[in-house]
Amino acid sequence: MKRLVCSAAVILAVALLPAHAQVANIADEGDYLAGGDTRSSSQTQNRPVIGLRRKADFVAVQVAFSSDSRDAHVRKTEIHAMLLAAIERASGAGLELATGTPRLAPVTKSSFQSLPFQWAGREDTSKADILVKVPLSGSVADADKRIDVFVKALPRNGRGTIEKYASRLLVLSNPEQYRGAIVKLVAEDVKRNAEMFGPDYRGSIDGIDKSVLWAAVSDTDVFLYLPYTYRIIAK
Repeated sequence: MKRLVCSAAVILAVALLPAHAQVANIADEGDYLAGGDTRSSSQTQNRPVIGLRRKADFVAVQVAFSSDSRDAHVRKTEIHAMLLAAIERASGAGLELATGTPRLAPVTKSSFQSLPFQWAGREDTSKADILVKVPLSGSVADADKRIDVFVKALPRNGRGTIEKYASRLLVLSNPEQYRGAIVKLVAEDVKRNAEMFGPDYRGSIDGIDKSVLWAAVSDTDVFLYLPYTYRIIAK
């Protein structure tokens, strides 16, 4: 009996910010960045066609808190004062502040002073970047507006400035919770394809034990998948 073999190879792409496809540790829960450029044909070619598409949980925008005061201590004080004001106002505005990539950590009163300072492009300037995220309960335009209103209302301190970056990111909560749904979709697809070759054939799947991967595929949606391969073989 002839043996028919069909394979689908998946290349894993892991990046930082923006993230084209991010790897989650199976044991980890929390919020993760989900970036990507849906116009890139290479990215879509490297993903399997079977996976789970769903709406992201949050929209996030990077915001820079900076100061160009000549004295380094003054710059630090001004930036910290603006960050503290943002933390105190975020909850009331229905927003969350975070840092990190791909897994996010909350920025709180007990942690904001440990944020790293960076050069802000000019002499005697410093900045600290954070992410401002809002639940994607409505449209992206609504989320953008809420972030814009929040950032514009924040008090500036001394020679401090607050600037919102143009790039928008999607955030996904606990990607591993979708593992079962993805495995089911893969199993159904492999079974369906094997049955096309007749009762003497079955599918053989590898890779479903790997971590869940994901990528942004639209302004609101993410595509979650497993780096699986499969073959259709004779029984």
